[in-house]
Amino acid sequence: MFSAFESLVLGIPQRLWRDRHLAHHADKPSDWRWSRQLALESLLVLVLWSLMLTLAPGCFVTGYLPGWLIGLGLCRLQGHFEHEHGTTSHYGRLYNLLFFNDGYHVEHHARPAEHWTRLSRRKLTDLRTSRWPAVLRWLGYFNLDRMERLVLRSTTLQRFVLRKHERAFRALLPHLESVRRVEIVGGGMFPRTALILQRLLPSARLTIIDASAENLGSARRFVGHNVEFVHGFFDASPPDDVDLVVIPLAFVGDRAAIYRHPPAPAVLVHDWLWHRRGTGLVVSLPLLKRLNLVMQ
Repeated sequence: MFSAFESLVLGIPQRLWRDRHLAHHADKPSDWRWSRQLALESLLVLVLWSLMLTLAPGCFVTGYLPGWLIGLGLCRLQGHFEHEHGTTSHYGRLYNLLFFNDGYHVEHHARPAEHWTRLSRRKLTDLRTSRWPAVLRWLGYFNLDRMERLVLRSTTLQRFVLRKHERAFRALLPHLESVRRVEIVGGGMFPRTALILQRLLPSARLTIIDASAENLGSARRFVGHNVEFVHGFFDASPPDDVDLVVIPLAFVGDRAAIYRHPPAPAVLVHDWLWHRRGTGLVVSLPLLKRLNLVMQ
């Protein structure tokens, strides 16, 4: 009875959906297998659609049918990104609260018969995860690395990000005492921070630390010879003579630890617009970015 009700609500025979899902878990192609249940649910959907076309054809064509097609498209998008590059889980609390722990997808594949309320207790380690729910995972294509490469190809974008960032640096640097040595973490590719600090702190010694040799090669094309380049990962315990550390938005370490225990007398942290810490200033609303200053 519930399956019949769901068939009417969603406009899809639920027996068909169930068979397709089980074939997916068995890693087999889905095929049409007629049964009494599938025939009944198909008839219910056909009757519903016939009634809607008869009693409210405009609503059916302009409202129901487009919504039905969009729903199928979203289901297809969800299914694709749940398994792109291997089955992937998402542990966002709000999403899993609203969607019955659907984010625990690797766990669901490991134990397909497990009730959804128990999936969170079956959380696995060393598996593929994503910060995005599957239906929004396409947003990962617009990551910071790709956006930075767009900046590399456009002098207009370069001027824009330099102007916005320099305004923020000019406002925050007066809060600091004498700055003689600066470490810029992840400052490769387009080294906006180094270019700005070369102008604002002409006597300071600048060091760019980046784990990507390609990014460092790109940075060398923009900055002068008075900038030192280090190919490696950032050490949260820099030398004692470092006065200022600059952390990028793309920092892959523990950003919260940087705020709790600043690794230098002064740390400028690029962060999302809504993460205000210490003395902060909005860099750009379109970029959703701010610059926070924290002190030891």
